[in-house]
Amino acid sequence: MMGIFYNQGQVCCAGSRLFVEESVKDEFVSKLSEKAGKIVVGDPADKATQMGPQVSAEQLNRIRGYVDIARSEGAAVVAGGASPRLEGSLGGGYFFTPTIFDEVKNNMRVAQEEIFGPVVSVITFKDEDDLIKQANDTIYGLSAGIWTRDITRAHRFAREIKAGVIWINTFNMFNAASPFGGYKQSGYGREMGRHALELYTQVKSVWVDLSGRPIGWFDPPRGTKK
Repeated sequence: MMGIFYNQGQVCCAGSRLFVEESVKDEFVSKLSEKAGKIVVGDPADKATQMGPQVSAEQLNRIRGYVDIARSEGAAVVAGGASPRLEGSLGGGYFFTPTIFDEVKNNMRVAQEEIFGPVVSVITFKDEDDLIKQANDTIYGLSAGIWTRDITRAHRFAREIKAGVIWINTFNMFNAASPFGGYKQSGYGREMGRHALELYTQVKSVWVDLSGRPIGWFDPPRGTKK
């Protein structure tokens, strides 16, 4: 839930693709939809609110556009999919309900492009090879979350998935000592940890010839006869 709905989905490492094993997909989606429907959307100044507005009208329209695209591609809305009906001045705000799409194929735009909103796409997989293949089939590679009771299996997935940050049985955990950054078009370099210090350093190469023989551009290559 927090992997996609935290901060209204406006998170660079939001878990917008949700891969679920075929055998448990229907049960899982049903439970997820039920919980998503109970999220309180409203005034961010109200302590009872669990999800506030999007950052701008432009972003709200972007989310609506992707929802329309997903529907046209054959995905099915099982939760949310529209702006909530709020009273008073909030009725004109940039709010959008937690949205879950089922029947999503990994090649759909809603799965391949960044929405940056509270929209998650449920994609099924048959076995481990199928999961790893689909997970890596994207131009991005910032983060991924793995849920399993088998820690050996979890590490195997973590090794195979091309992403800079892997969470196991949790999501969106950070520490200043742990490097953060992505693969592929999710960028290069790392923030935090000792790896981040490289961004603030200069690297210099110094070459020294210890043979004692001066070398100039006019000298013939070594090993040749004058």
